[in-house]
Amino acid sequence: MTHRTRTLTAVASRDVFLVSNSVDELGGITSWSHQMARLFSERGHRVHVLGITPAPAGRRHDLGDDLPYRTTTLYDVHPPTRPPAGVLRRRVDPVDRRRHAAHLDGMRRRAARLTDLFRAAGPGAVVIVTQVWAMEWVALADTTGLTVIGMSHESYETCRRSSRFRRVQRYYKDVDRMLTLTREDADLWIREGLDHVGAMPNPLPFFPDEPSPRRAKTVVSIGRLHEEKGVDLLLEAWALVCVNHPDWTLAVFGAGEEEPALRRQCADLGIEKSVEWRGRTADVPGALRESSVFALSSRGEGFPLALMEAMATGVPCVAFDVAPGVREIVTDQVDGLLVPPADTRRLAHCLERLMSDQDLRDRMGESARRGVQRFSTDRVVARWESLFDLLAR
Repeated sequence: MTHRTRTLTAVASRDVFLVSNSVDELGGITSWSHQMARLFSERGHRVHVLGITPAPAGRRHDLGDDLPYRTTTLYDVHPPTRPPAGVLRRRVDPVDRRRHAAHLDGMRRRAARLTDLFRAAGPGAVVIVTQVWAMEWVALADTTGLTVIGMSHESYETCRRSSRFRRVQRYYKDVDRMLTLTREDADLWIREGLDHVGAMPNPLPFFPDEPSPRRAKTVVSIGRLHEEKGVDLLLEAWALVCVNHPDWTLAVFGAGEEEPALRRQCADLGIEKSVEWRGRTADVPGALRESSVFALSSRGEGFPLALMEAMATGVPCVAFDVAPGVREIVTDQVDGLLVPPADTRRLAHCLERLMSDQDLRDRMGESARRGVQRFSTDRVVARWESLFDLLAR
């Protein structure tokens, strides 16, 4: 990535590029990207959402035909996996050498396309890279004159346990600002020597006019059925809960590769009659209004949108305290209950506490709905625009 110089021209609106691994893959980052694209567009900015590859089969999100901004995907199909990085192997294996050369050539050609798009931007343009894998292509492009912001949509600890940790250190070290989701995570990255790190929370996905009445005897879980989301842990806790509350139901919204195993676990625990598998839903507010308690049983999180959605709907939450983003959103004992990670007995106890006490549900639900408004779209977009102005100076 080239060193960038900026014009100091004040602009009322900007070209904003949001660059992700994919434009249309199901998941929180796609939802966040398109929410921010709409919000920036409504403020008069010219927005272009860019993806490196198309979504995998079965994981495509239908974006509709009425987007008020452009979208572009650089590859027609997912590029081959990058060959192993060992220099010696590439020297002695001609097949591996050709694969490596083809991979780099493909990256450079797509990066050149990014350069063309960036050069057409007006003064004050901003490139927001939402995932570090996508940053590998942006780093090959010419970003002279642009502000480049790199984001990590996961907690520091989750990133540190993954291959992304070293890539963040490598590819985000020269961006104008790296953003995490919480101040606590930002401080941890600063200790790693990245002194240009700040924090930016996710905005509220919605704020319904009508909250949940919290009278339905339903506990709800919403999220992808993946090992990281910990639905297996929730089922363990539910097996302890449902014995004393046979008139309550656990409604699990979501789909994913873990569903068959989770259904088997449900049968093994003997709780099939009290668990409903609802699949994906296009009406999250409706699903939440029909529930009284929300459960977040994840093994890892960033700044969980589902938690914010539940609180906006006035549904009190019980959540594993697995990341700074969780405790940034929920104030324990005030607007929800936090549980030590993977402690299924404590999770069961806290679920029962809310299920058994209507007054407590109402008090925490109302407090949650008030408190989560600090992440309103107006407040978060204003913070983004203040950051754009700061970095353009």
